[in-house]
Amino acid sequence: MSSQHEHKKMDDVDPGLNSSDLDVIESNQTEANGKKEKYPYVVFLIIVNEFCERFSFYGMRTILFIYFTQFIKMNEDTATAVYHAYSSLCYFTPILGAIIADGFIGLYSTIVSLSIVYFIGETIVTLTSITPLGAPNVYGPVIGLILIAIGTGGIKPCVSAFGGNQFKPTQTRYLENFFSVFYLSINIGSTIATILTPIFRSDVKCFGDDCYPLAFGVPALFMLIAIALFLLGTPFYVRSKVRKGKNVILETLQVIFCGIKNKFEMRKYIKKRTLVRLCGRVKFFQTNYL
Repeated sequence: MSSQHEHKKMDDVDPGLNSSDLDVIESNQTEANGKKEKYPYVVFLIIVNEFCERFSFYGMRTILFIYFTQFIKMNEDTATAVYHAYSSLCYFTPILGAIIADGFIGLYSTIVSLSIVYFIGETIVTLTSITPLGAPNVYGPVIGLILIAIGTGGIKPCVSAFGGNQFKPTQTRYLENFFSVFYLSINIGSTIATILTPIFRSDVKCFGDDCYPLAFGVPALFMLIAIALFLLGTPFYVRSKVRKGKNVILETLQVIFCGIKNKFEMRKYIKKRTLVRLCGRVKFFQTNYL
């Protein structure tokens, strides 16, 4: 009966359809028959990883301006400039992360390596906030914040894409659910961090002052947990092949550069051609009329 039913379905298919249309029909028939692909549960590690990373980032950023003005004793103008420079760098470095992942080492290796850079930066900021270790000073936090900006920005375009790669093309509903939970984890992590980190700073005293080592140390610990959770899923991840040496962004920049270069060269050629024509006309006039 099932064989006759399948033959009947195939007879109903329009013979003018191409192979891609037939694949879609076959996929829909598979879903209708109740044959579902296995859910990649390893993505929950990626979701919790993102929660911890966002807790880490927003937890540290929430008290950063107060740290500059009240602990390091920067004036408000300088603190504002440093804070916005750091924020701008965080949203510029995703381009760097995309280039590294897309053309050199892949999403997985980019996430791991830049997460470690991220954690090192947070560790530097935490240690340089400890009074017996020479705090307050400016250079340590600035170096740490640069590393954090490279880390958080570098992994920003990679984590969501890597999570999406764990699903098969036919698992569109699963993929939609994943991204909904993924972005929910971002909002929950940032909200909890924004509430808790100021409490760690003000309600706990360290060395007779507000406890910045604890307020920075907890986000750093969450980043360490994020790295550990991500590494835990290593044997189970689906990884795509890297087109080494090829990158969409770099190729686009090359096209733009070549276009500008050709534009200037064409102008030179047109000017030279016009000059040659002009000289020819002058010579013709001198020969025939002078």
